[in-house]
Amino acid sequence: MTTRTAWIDGIALWAPLLPGWDVARAVLRGDAPPPSTPAGRPAPPLLAPTERRRAPDTVAVALEVALRACESAARDPKTLPSVFASTHGDLTISDYMCETLAKTPTLISPVRFHNSVHNAAAGYWTIGTGCMRPYTSLTAFEHSFGEALLEGLVMAESEQEPVLVVAYDIAARGPMATMVPSRSLLGAALVISPSEGPAARARVDWDVVPRPRAASTPAVPRNAALVEGNAMAGCLAVFEALAGDLAEQVVQTLGPDLALDLKIIPVTRAE
Repeated sequence: MTTRTAWIDGIALWAPLLPGWDVARAVLRGDAPPPSTPAGRPAPPLLAPTERRRAPDTVAVALEVALRACESAARDPKTLPSVFASTHGDLTISDYMCETLAKTPTLISPVRFHNSVHNAAAGYWTIGTGCMRPYTSLTAFEHSFGEALLEGLVMAESEQEPVLVVAYDIAARGPMATMVPSRSLLGAALVISPSEGPAARARVDWDVVPRPRAASTPAVPRNAALVEGNAMAGCLAVFEALAGDLAEQVVQTLGPDLALDLKIIPVTRAE
């Protein structure tokens, strides 16, 4: 297989103890402690106040990191094709839907129903930004972040244009929590470019490799504890590498027999 190269222009990360990339970068590097009090769910300015209150947690955290990644990359959101990924969409609403259909099916809320579909966050994003570019909404259970990252890398190279990649998960409830033991909010986003530009934060040399039973590169234990229990927590090692000053090799699984092999090389610029 052939190693390929892409560039990371925009970075965003949000979790209750990592509320925004500026805070998260310092914490992941070990330069600062995490906040003593967990942040409440984000309130993305993309939505009007009424919509902001009604939007489910999946939409709130996905739109927050998507918008911040575009700002980080100095890109107009409406110009970017995108990839949205979560393990099972809105786990809380899925639990509500299943319980209501089993007990009182005529009482299903239309508003909650339209938020139950897997591409709800992508839909809110395209409407809120006025983006008419194509998007992909995908899931691959524990491999969802790796698959989303691969999709973004392939799109950036094949179309020769920047791509927004957004991954998110929230707390699961009821029987859903036995399938997906997710207990908190986590959102992560990157703007991936096929070539180096003035906004480049890191170079990524990547390849898809056969790795039977390979595991994703684990995050540093003290950092992993900050997102413990979230279904998308496996992405954290990538953001640790982006927060550092040295090249790092990171693996993200794509399935039982394949993995995404990444060498992440931060870009250093003269002051």
